Parts: sequence; C-alpha cells; structure tokens
Amino acid sequence: MLEFTLRRLSATIPVLLGILLIAFVVLYMIPGDPAQTIAGPRADAETLARIAREMGLDQPLHLRFSSYLGRIFSGDLGHSAVSGKPVLESVVEKLPYTLKLAAFAMTFSIIFGILAGVISAITQGRWLDRVCTVFSVAGISIPVFLSGLVFLYVFAVKLRWFPTSGFAADNSLMPFILPAFTLGIRSAAFLARIVRSSMIEVLNQDFIRTARAKGLSPARILFRHGLVNALIPVITVIGLDLSSYLNGSVIVETIFDLPGIGRFAMDAILQRDYPVIQGIVLLGAIVFIMVNLAVDLLYAWINPKIRDEMLGKTAR
Repeated sequence: MLEFTLRRLSATIPVLLGILLIAFVVLYMIPGDPAQTIAGPRADAETLARIAREMGLDQPLHLRFSSYLGRIFSGDLGHSAVSGKPVLESVVEKLPYTLKLAAFAMTFSIIFGILAGVISAITQGRWLDRVCTVFSVAGISIPVFLSGLVFLYVFAVKLRWFPTSGFAADNSLMPFILPAFTLGIRSAAFLARIVRSSMIEVLNQDFIRTARAKGLSPARILFRHGLVNALIPVITVIGLDLSSYLNGSVIVETIFDLPGIGRFAMDAILQRDYPVIQGIVLLGAIVFIMVNLAVDLLYAWINPKIRDEMLGKTAR
C-alpha cells in the first residue's frame, strides 16, 4: 500500500505544474489591462506603470512564471493587488466557511443519495422506486441558482426558518444548512442514480445468489455483500463532488452571501486581481489532486485487485 501511495503522489507533481502553467498563461491572455482595471479609468500613466511593475506585468511571461513558482516553493503566494493583504492569509480566512459548507453538503448528499439509491434498487419497479426516480431526475435537472433562490424565498423569507444571508458571529451552523441543502441536493440526486444502477447490477451477481442460498440475512446480503461491492463508482462521484465543494461554489455562496472561497474567487476575477486568482487556482489544484489520491487509495483498500492492477501497469 505504501508503494502504491508513493507512486500516485509522484505522478501528481507534473499534473500540478501543468495546471499552474495553463492557468498562468490563460490568465495573462485575457484581453484588457489589469493595471487599468485595478487603478480605474481615470488613472494616469505613472500610476499604471507603477501597478504594472508591482504585478510584474513589465516582465516576459516565462520570467513571471518562474518567479511565481519560486514564491510558491518559499510559501509566498504574493499580495492582493486590490486589498494589499497576503493572498495566503486571505485564503485561510475564507476557507473555514467553504469547509463548513462542503461538510454539510457532502453529509447530506451521501446520506440521502445512498439511502434513496438503495431503496430504489431493492424496490425496483414499485412505487418507492418511482418516487426516488422522480426525486433524482428533478434534483439533477433543476439548476442550482433556481433551487437556491426558491429555497431562500420559501424557507428564509416566508417561513423565516433560516437567515436570509451572511453568517453568524457566534459560529452558529444555521446559516450553512440551507446553502448546504441547495448545494448537496443535485449531488444527492445524481448519487442516487449511480447507487441504484450499481446496486441492481451487483444484486444480480452469482455471489449474491450464493449468499442467499447459504441463508444469510437480507440485511447482511444487502449491506455487507451488495453495497460494499457497489461502492466503486459511488466513491468516484463523491470524490468529484467533494473537489468542487472544497474549491468553493460560486453560485451558492453568492446567493446566500457566504464569504467563502467561491465568492472570493468571483470578486478576484471581476477585479482582475491576478495574485488572488493564482492562489485560488493553486488551492483548487491541490484539493483536486489530493481528493483523487484519496479516491484511488479507497479503491485499493476496498478492492485489492485494483491496487495490484495499477501497480502492475506502473511497473510495465
């Protein structure tokens, strides 16, 4: 297992560098003058030149990228071109809100998605299966911005069960429940569809019939033999959703006025704050790579054959 982990880690280094390079080049290819955007339309030439020097815009692109990599390896992500605060400090300030939102959304999607998928699989063709199918199709089809506005209007404005926006100074979890439900409902619906199809396939396998012939309890067959073997595609979906959650949901955080990474990234893009955008891209790349590594490790733990196949392919 250690060899498998080290090989997967070593493979992430060129991926991370490639992501940073592509993001860096694309960022500076966007039309417009970042210095003009930051200084405003009435700024004079001297001010624009000073901002360009501070941002390194007067240097060739390859020198800017090498300088950027050097700062990253030294733990310096630069300073915001708008606020002047260190980017790392700003990201650390915003990250707890996104982490809470991601934790709530992922918990909701896993519990309800797997539960709905299992119920739908064992009641295939009956009314419970049809109810779960309707829930899944509706959850996948309705856009997040629409469901977020509807939930905000019904549960916050009309019923007043939740705050309409912002966050509580006393670290209350109430402001995160409605955004997490909005963010997690689509993932739960998609997860339910994956669990249903995977469970139906597994429950028709020969080893399930053998377990039934041995007289094992239905609960043991369903969870110990059925659900565990159906988890591989489920883990993939959970890993992808977790990556998007931790990278920040721009729409949900904007609708519910949560000061997380997603809204921070949107503000930085609108203000052409390059150091902040680069810092958030770096964070997103690391999160995506680490989550995918965790998914691979779970694959190897659940099914050792996958680990052996991956090690064999790597060796060849």
